[in-house]
Amino acid sequence: MSYHSAEWGFFSVVSRHPEKGMLQKSYPLRLLPEVLSAVPRDRDTYVSQAEFTKPNRRVINLARIGLMFVDIDPGQATHLDGDQWAMRCLIACQDEGVPAPSLIVFSGRGVHMKWLLDRPLPRAAIMRWNHAQKCLVQRFNHIGADAGARDASRVLRLQGTINEKSLKRCEVVWEDRDPRDGELVRHSFDTLFDELVEVPRDIYDAQRDAEQEARERHQKRRQSLTLIKGGKYGLRRLGDRQLAWDRLEDLRSLAAMRADNIEGQRMLFLFWATNFLALAQPTKANTLHYEARSLAKEIAPGWSYQDCDLGTTFQKAKAYAQGEKIDFNGRKYPPLYTPRNDTLIQALKITPEEQKKLKTIISKEEAAQRHAERERQRRRLAGMAERSEYLESMAAATEERRKAALELRTKGKTNKEIAEALSIHIKSVSRLLRG
Repeated sequence: MSYHSAEWGFFSVVSRHPEKGMLQKSYPLRLLPEVLSAVPRDRDTYVSQAEFTKPNRRVINLARIGLMFVDIDPGQATHLDGDQWAMRCLIACQDEGVPAPSLIVFSGRGVHMKWLLDRPLPRAAIMRWNHAQKCLVQRFNHIGADAGARDASRVLRLQGTINEKSLKRCEVVWEDRDPRDGELVRHSFDTLFDELVEVPRDIYDAQRDAEQEARERHQKRRQSLTLIKGGKYGLRRLGDRQLAWDRLEDLRSLAAMRADNIEGQRMLFLFWATNFLALAQPTKANTLHYEARSLAKEIAPGWSYQDCDLGTTFQKAKAYAQGEKIDFNGRKYPPLYTPRNDTLIQALKITPEEQKKLKTIISKEEAAQRHAERERQRRRLAGMAERSEYLESMAAATEERRKAALELRTKGKTNKEIAEALSIHIKSVSRLLRG
């Protein structure tokens, strides 16, 4: 209840049935108190950490997530009780320079450390959240952090339930509460990101903006992160994953635009969407087929396809997750497809009007228009006038100066001399306007 809200959306509960094994069911968030009070406490029961737009916990349907977490696998240290685990985790936090978690939950064998956020992160921030999660888990490798249990669709054991392996109860063993109001301490995600990734936020944002502009100018992505080459922080890899996620979101938007006339393009959309989802890696490669099924239902409700239709993509996703490369013309490439925008625009026949509603899959012309508009906005914010306004003001000022000069030249002159001066003035103004 401390990190789920009563807003719109769904959460999931997974529980072990005595005869049917593990069963999962999703509920509206408004029923959260009632559901949590009714679920069985005498068996393995888990609850999703994130919230979703549909009644499943597929990462493509993520609505928001309000915490970061680390799942500590006990390994050989199964003899430790909850208080001993709490002390071990707090010492590790001090050693690693990580803020103390808001909660430490004893799972019956190991522990879950949870950092509650001061505001939930939306789906658009999932790539940054994933990267921060990865860095967070790495900090606690030495005490048994589970690297395979850090994705947004993860379920963790519910407080008050029995761990059937150890027959111990899952319970909160440590809380960090604000002494002023007694509320659980909450953390800013931006501050956590800076502390975990160890790259100042302004530098990260500058690199991300540079990458976006480079993509819109159709330059190579490797030119986009020049100050930070990736290294142990992996910001270049994060940029690639963010691009893949943004392209997936564009494809979903495009499918929604064509909902009434997509039947002949369903498989094409699903192929590219699954490819980019695999490149973004918001979830494990071996669960990609579940995500693809949800994508298929979204692209064309009522449409069912065979997993074998995307079998090659699933295999390539697993190879990509394992870091494999393929050789082509003497160069190494990822096993998944990384097409250019022009390729996608031609394959999907994306019109200029459709591109205006997309974020990344756009032509050079649309990118140039957006760049020009950003420059106009930047000049306006800086108090600079548009070029047309500048020329008009300059012409008006010049005209005023010429009138004043004409009055001085014609003062005390004869009519013939005034006519000659006026003729010269008219010719000067005409040349100015033509220029």
